[in-house]
Amino acid sequence: MNAVLRLGRNQDRRLRAGHLWVYSHEVDVEATPLKGFEPGQAVEVESAQGRWLGMAYVNPNSLICARLVTRQRGIALDGSLLVHRIKVALSIRVRLFARPCDRLLVGEADGTPGLVVDRFGDHLAVQITTAGMERLKDEAVAALIKVLQPAGILLRNDSGIRELEGLNRYVEVAHGAIPEQVTIEEGGCRFGLSLSEGQKTGWFYDQAANREAFVSYVAGRRVLDVCSYIGAWSVRAAQAGATEVIAVDASAQALDQLQQNAALNRVEGRVSSLRGDAFQVLRELRAAREHFDVVVLDPPAFIKRKKDLKEGTLAYRRLNELALSLIERDGVLVTASCSFHMQGDQLLRTVQQSARHTDRSLQLLHQGQQGPDHPIHPAIPETAYLKAFYLRVLPTL
Repeated sequence: MNAVLRLGRNQDRRLRAGHLWVYSHEVDVEATPLKGFEPGQAVEVESAQGRWLGMAYVNPNSLICARLVTRQRGIALDGSLLVHRIKVALSIRVRLFARPCDRLLVGEADGTPGLVVDRFGDHLAVQITTAGMERLKDEAVAALIKVLQPAGILLRNDSGIRELEGLNRYVEVAHGAIPEQVTIEEGGCRFGLSLSEGQKTGWFYDQAANREAFVSYVAGRRVLDVCSYIGAWSVRAAQAGATEVIAVDASAQALDQLQQNAALNRVEGRVSSLRGDAFQVLRELRAAREHFDVVVLDPPAFIKRKKDLKEGTLAYRRLNELALSLIERDGVLVTASCSFHMQGDQLLRTVQQSARHTDRSLQLLHQGQQGPDHPIHPAIPETAYLKAFYLRVLPTL
């Protein structure tokens, strides 16, 4: 029999509305003291009146002290449940994607809070971010093997978010073998990447649909790709007919891989790179009076916590101002943000302020979000994090 986590009076409303998280201040700590639970322990969540709400795992040391995994009685938090969730997630991915290159599990939206899995053909990159899922690590690996029979599974458990759960960081091969590089295909282009040394799990599948929309703007154009990583936007732009692409990134390793990917797709003659801080490189390009027909901004999250909102918003404004100053008359700006705490309308207002400051007018042509392999949980706004705007840049009206 599992332990019980009881909520305080009227603290069950969010769960009943479909949310999956319990915050520490919502718990009746007199009835069920949080310090009495072990990190990752399975618990039954009850309302203040004793109404059963679901099964969860708990972490008394985290602000999000419990995450609901099922609302069905009699379901255990074990490998069988994970096998079922993997199969459900897989069924929609195979309908949407011709190749096994996608995000298979995205955490809460796939019913696997704390577990993220990316597929790279026969190899899997796995991120575990919570104590509850760390406790189920062996069961998760076994479930993935049972459903997918992968050649290798790499645990990329080196994210800083693990520290919030009291977890150590590590990277290890959990099954089979992981090659030094894997190759994936997107939009008719091939990309080599490292699962063990790349950012996050090695690739940003969430932007794939946005890159598909992006390529229609680049034929015959000069393109600047800011925060390029290993060239997803750059190579696809060159392959789609851009006359020249300049990629900007702070990582020499990423830019080396970008050039390899350009060569892999036989567009190396039209792709070059500049290493450095994005803000500084853009200032230098402006000073050199460089101009581009299309600029894409895909920076890391400037706003990781709510308290960073003011400073992060200023960073987005400055980056977009610099980009706008480099865009030719009747050019296009593609600007994205993966900061959940900056909502889409706020990002659009920020870019509009940047346009006014640079004496430009904007037309919103298209807007995007994360792809369908990153489903959004309707009751959890935090799962809708990615925004992308495609803006025509004109002289001031």
